[in-house]
Amino acid sequence: MTEKPPLRLDEKITKLMIDRPSDFRFHAAYIAYSETWDKTTSEEKKNELNQITSSLSSGEISYPEFYKRLDQIRRPDSKNYAFSRTRIETQRKKDWRKRRTKNMRDNRHR
Repeated sequence: MTEKPPLRLDEKITKLMIDRPSDFRFHAAYIAYSETWDKTTSEEKKNELNQITSSLSSGEISYPEFYKRLDQIRRPDSKNYAFSRTRIETQRKKDWRKRRTKNMRDNRHR
């Protein structure tokens, strides 16, 4: 990653307007960025928000990395939480009933 020059005190940080409504993933990330930007008062944090959003826009960082860094800005005192996907397995009610009746029958004859 390339480091940007340090922020001068007389510079005013502005909110990035790089939303792409046609790209759902980026649009959702931009909404998260925008909400965090509006709630943040620190100029340093706003500058960091701009850096990670522009890095996401240019493809330098991935979406999980973006959300991880965004969460660190939102809650600096929290532990690093790694987002993970869990797979939820479902079954049809008919299959559940069939298995239940089989188990009940097997338990009766033990």
